Amino acid sequence: MTVTIWHNPRCGKSRQTLELLHARGIEPTVREYLKQPPSKAEVEKLLEMVGGDPGALIRDGEAEFKALKKKKADLSRADIAKAIAAHPVLLQRPIVVAGKRAAIGRPPEAVLPLLK
Repeated sequence: MTVTIWHNPRCGKSRQTLELLHARGIEPTVREYLKQPPSKAEVEKLLEMVGGDPGALIRDGEAEFKALKKKKADLSRADIAKAIAAHPVLLQRPIVVAGKRAAIGRPPEAVLPLLK
């Protein structure tokens, strides 16, 4: 199974999740999404793979989010995908993708069910 981590090396949770994967003997593909921004289609796929509340994928504390002048609850899946594609800093991190599923590593242990 291929494992990918959407990673920001400046983020503590992202680094902890990467360490957790390494401790389990997993050498994931590392996608530094700030250097390789996702397309709208990639964000839509991540939303689908993570499941649940699409708002969980967007960071609402960033200046770029405040500039949208909207509440998380008012954003559609398409709005979220468009905003993250335009401003990758809004992507919640880290996200681990394993096979056809994905999880947000907050806390890092939240990705463990993907690895079974």
